[in-house]
Amino acid sequence: RQMQAGGRNAMSFGKSRARLNTDGDNKVTFDNVAGCDEAKEELQEVVEFLKDPQKFQRLGAKIPKGVLLYGPPGTGKTLLAKAVAGEANVPFFSISGSDFVEMFVGVGAARVRDLFEQGKKNAPCIIFMDEIDAVGRQRFAGLGGGHDEREQTLNQLLVEMDGFSATEEVILIAATNRPDVLDPALLRPGRFDRQISVDGPDIKGREEILKVHTKNIVLDKTVDLKVLARRTPGFSGADLANAVNEAALLAARRNKDRVSANDFEDAIDRVMAGPEKKSKAMSEKEKKIVAFHEAGHALMYHFLDELDPLHKVSILPRGAALGYTMHLPTDDKFLNSRKELLGTITALLGGRTAEELAIGEITTGASNDLERSTALAHRIVCEWGMSQRLGPLTFGKNDNAVFLGRDIAQDRGYSEEIAFEIDKEIRRIVDECHARSKNILEEHRDKLDMLAEALLEREVLDKNEVELLFEGKLPPFDDGKTSPTGGNPPKKVIEDEGSEPETGLPGIGSPAPTPA
Repeated sequence: RQMQAGGRNAMSFGKSRARLNTDGDNKVTFDNVAGCDEAKEELQEVVEFLKDPQKFQRLGAKIPKGVLLYGPPGTGKTLLAKAVAGEANVPFFSISGSDFVEMFVGVGAARVRDLFEQGKKNAPCIIFMDEIDAVGRQRFAGLGGGHDEREQTLNQLLVEMDGFSATEEVILIAATNRPDVLDPALLRPGRFDRQISVDGPDIKGREEILKVHTKNIVLDKTVDLKVLARRTPGFSGADLANAVNEAALLAARRNKDRVSANDFEDAIDRVMAGPEKKSKAMSEKEKKIVAFHEAGHALMYHFLDELDPLHKVSILPRGAALGYTMHLPTDDKFLNSRKELLGTITALLGGRTAEELAIGEITTGASNDLERSTALAHRIVCEWGMSQRLGPLTFGKNDNAVFLGRDIAQDRGYSEEIAFEIDKEIRRIVDECHARSKNILEEHRDKLDMLAEALLEREVLDKNEVELLFEGKLPPFDDGKTSPTGGNPPKKVIEDEGSEPETGLPGIGSPAPTPA
């Protein structure tokens, strides 16, 4: 009996782990999706086919067998797939790409077969496969040997997608944030006929997303969603949802009956740069170093016309950073000029340069700035062909994550001599930007000292307060009350224990706090 029971359990390995949501469970519609109007329009045809397939079949039209949604994390790919099923009122099977692979050979392929059999029984329906890159990665680059279970699973998926007939009314929707690693056979017409990019929202899209997420939030009259949309460039839909929830939590923690603009301001800072650190105090000497460092960054954004205007500078630590400087674009940006990129490197080096001038020492606080400025200079030379010495050429691939199934088997594409010239050009760009930041700070040394002193006193300054400070019109600070941002009283800053600040190169046009 035990052997028979074990046999029955073994057979269950081949069963699909897809979760079935019927129309009663799925209440998501296109009204719940905002900020991706183009993707919604593309998917509207799928909805119309599922509602009235004869309308298309009478004309001899064939609906796409597969729809691939690709884009950065948090942009609403999964939500869009649920909305299609909700609009069409059809069963919705959802499964992750990693659910196909088990320790036993052949299980993945069996689960693919079972999934599509369930779909055909419940047709018309939608099968949604999240993170399809877990099973759909490009096959074989001459590495290793033996049997690859993932390849067998992918082969079965290709067979099943070819096996659809025009009358089966089963549509596969898949999502991934790594379309570059998918197998070409998976992307050809006849399998994923329609590939839809789901990008981050623009300013109008962010406002629409905020309207959706604040529908059940009690808002104070000081809250302007247009201002919040402008305040959050580079935020995905998931980031905006997180910011709204953080603002509501902050308001509840502060015993308010409404969520105010100050709550949103603090919540956005928390999402961008991490939570405030309140536990440890740092010495006056180190606090002074952080103040001059952030003042150096702030002056770059104040004086360099090619950069986005300064929004806020703070020496209150958030996340792993001891301080941060935020800049705010006037519009959504999709392109950057060479002048703007060099200005960004100059601003990144402003903190370290301020330490050199004011303190006479350089510290480890600039490690993230150096990492980001070097990476940006590398992209200027190797990826965007903006080097005046090397000309309009690209060298090697970009610095995205390497896919071992393909990239490790490829040559970098340039000689040792060119590699030496690339290193020289990167060094020249960084050195020139460093010299430029030094000239600016030496010319405005009085403003550097003035801003650092104000930061030591107030800990947070916004753009208007910085301008009033330079005009000599900033009112005296009432110590012990509320901070300039209207939040909690000023807090002591955390001691640096060797932790690195927030890393990573911000995307083109997306602002990021500049950590100490």
